[in-house]
Amino acid sequence: MTETAIVATETQKHRGTIFVEDGEVIKVSTFPGAQYIFRLAAPLCASHAEPGSFVHAQCDIELPMRRPLSIMRANSDEGWIELLFKVVGEGLRLFAEKKPGDKLSLIGPIGHPFQTDPQRLNSLLIGGGVGIPPMIFLAEHLTKDNKDWHPLVLMGSEIPFPFELQESTIACDWLPADTRSAMPLLEQWKVPSRLASLSGFDACHRGFVTELAEKWLESLSSDEIAKTGIFACGPTAMLKAVAGLARKYNIPCQVSLEEFMACAVGGCAGCTVLVQTPEGPAMQRVCVDGPVFDAATVFPCKVPGTD
Repeated sequence: MTETAIVATETQKHRGTIFVEDGEVIKVSTFPGAQYIFRLAAPLCASHAEPGSFVHAQCDIELPMRRPLSIMRANSDEGWIELLFKVVGEGLRLFAEKKPGDKLSLIGPIGHPFQTDPQRLNSLLIGGGVGIPPMIFLAEHLTKDNKDWHPLVLMGSEIPFPFELQESTIACDWLPADTRSAMPLLEQWKVPSRLASLSGFDACHRGFVTELAEKWLESLSSDEIAKTGIFACGPTAMLKAVAGLARKYNIPCQVSLEEFMACAVGGCAGCTVLVQTPEGPAMQRVCVDGPVFDAATVFPCKVPGTD
């Protein structure tokens, strides 16, 4: 594999942590709704990736523009990463055509990851659609080395989920008994998970994933709330709703943003978003200043009487 360290032009903190690497496709899993999970041999990326990191992936030798894809899993011992994506546009259509043995260039891992607080061991992880991968990575990270963490993963999708639905054996007493579908991988890790959709999938909550989140938050005591943190990734409307829940229950919340980007290493500033800082409003780059931000700084509470 070829490898080159990238230095983001003005972001010295990323020196030596972002690499160009030729990743080799090891395994391709296909799911309804034009969804795919690729496992790629990428030892440099795998050894440096953290929950919330992403790669900027070459889709095809004929296509110069790369695509940002969240890392769903990373195994530093075996040197592989997994990417879950949905085909949207020509670039990802070409990417989805890759087969085991094919190689493609990756830039990564990129981005400011989720920050966990050992004082808040109750972790609510909310993923919507292609925002599911960072939640899987974070759940695995929380449970791998420290059994004191108590993550709950809630996922929503309006197309079939990119995994076979499994009836959970992990009790969630705060939910109706008919909401029992879960993700098999999380069941294997003994991490409770539940699913939501308006599409009528079997044993899933019929509604928004944030409705599931509020049902769980309502079931907690004030002491449990004080030990809870929220993490989310998904569509903007979902993230706004999650930020509103965090404000309502006074819980710290981090969100991973999805944004179009060209260079992905902080040079072009094409992925900037408005963020509220102690010094006032500022434009920050989703690629290297994010993609993870404090939800309150991206979705601040509206001042009454303003638009």
